[in-house]
Amino acid sequence: MDACGGAAVSCLGHNHPDIKAALKSQVDQLSYAHSAFFTSQAAEQLAEKLTRLAPGNLNHAYFVSGGSEAVESALKLARQYFVEKGELSRKRFVARRQSYHGNTLGALAVGGNEWRKEPFTPLLMEHLYISPCYPYRDQRDGETLYEYGQRVANELEEIILQEGADSIIGFIAEPVVGATSGVLTPVDGYFKRIREICDQYGILLILDEVMCGMGRTGTLFAHEQEGITADIVTVAKGLGAGYQPIGAMLASDEIYNTVSEGSGFFQHGHTYMAHSAATATALEVLNVFERERLIPKAWATGNDLGRKLKEAFSDSPFIGDIRGRGLFWGLEIVQDRTTKAPFPVTSAIHKKIKQAAMGHGLMCYPMGGTIDGKNGHHILLAPPYIISAEQVDELVLKLKKAVNSVLPSEYTAIMPQAGSN
Repeated sequence: MDACGGAAVSCLGHNHPDIKAALKSQVDQLSYAHSAFFTSQAAEQLAEKLTRLAPGNLNHAYFVSGGSEAVESALKLARQYFVEKGELSRKRFVARRQSYHGNTLGALAVGGNEWRKEPFTPLLMEHLYISPCYPYRDQRDGETLYEYGQRVANELEEIILQEGADSIIGFIAEPVVGATSGVLTPVDGYFKRIREICDQYGILLILDEVMCGMGRTGTLFAHEQEGITADIVTVAKGLGAGYQPIGAMLASDEIYNTVSEGSGFFQHGHTYMAHSAATATALEVLNVFERERLIPKAWATGNDLGRKLKEAFSDSPFIGDIRGRGLFWGLEIVQDRTTKAPFPVTSAIHKKIKQAAMGHGLMCYPMGGTIDGKNGHHILLAPPYIISAEQVDELVLKLKKAVNSVLPSEYTAIMPQAGSN
């Protein structure tokens, strides 16, 4: 059972007949045409549909081959937007620690995933970082969730005042953080405060929905649930459902018009931009979402999955936190539930759980470095939207077997024995 979609990609499973038919039909008509010369009906229809469904005035779409390319495009467009306005001093982004925005150099630089960045540090531009929204670890005693969210959101204002607003291009964040931190969901009011700060100081809000978007959290765009709009949004993964490589950057009218009425040209591009087979596939993915009412289903089934995970692991001393939205869930693994102490880095708990789960016939997505890039472990779940109630039960049962087969032995090996010094 694929309970993680590879990397939260295969949201329609691996054999959907409508997607395969749409792909074949497009290849029979036109496989490739360079976007510098031609557009295609598939690309135009996808752009129209995706922007129509997007919140706010994200009315312009730019199609690339994946999430990293989408983020690179967003960063470059954001910089060019201010160049067109004559604000050349804006050179850096603010992001969050324990974030991930892709593996190309620009996207890697702006992310907060330290272990991925470390070998390439000499090649990466320096940016600015604030705390993640991580109440399980960082909420203070006597502090409500709302107060906590406002406090960490206000770190954005503090760093803007410290560095100068005229040096900052924008703030980039995942509405729900994915594999780096194990599905961190924002608390109520957090992103509203972030949006207020961006507006107050004239910086752009860029939301990276490469993993959490396209229905994964129970709405087509994850930030719909935060009651805000963004200046730029990136999507990928679930947009193509794994049937074709595709990503997209969506930009607001303000950004588009500034470039269009200025130089008239976004100084960027890739060979496979707006690839006809990829855009035709993504268009059919959105159509399937609608025909089969899969996004409301993802919300309802996801609530069921979350409830059953909490029931199954309620008595586990090793599962410290279970968090998620829709069909996107994370389980944080701890050595001590009371102190929240993680297992040692050297335990490689995530690798052992992954292997054990495969042995029980389950693909899940365990990771290390949850807390700070080195310490902490979690399990990420991102099953397809077509999962049935019976398959949810199967998923939870197999995961519990896998966890129980690994953690007791690890606990015995790592913790001191009774009477020992």
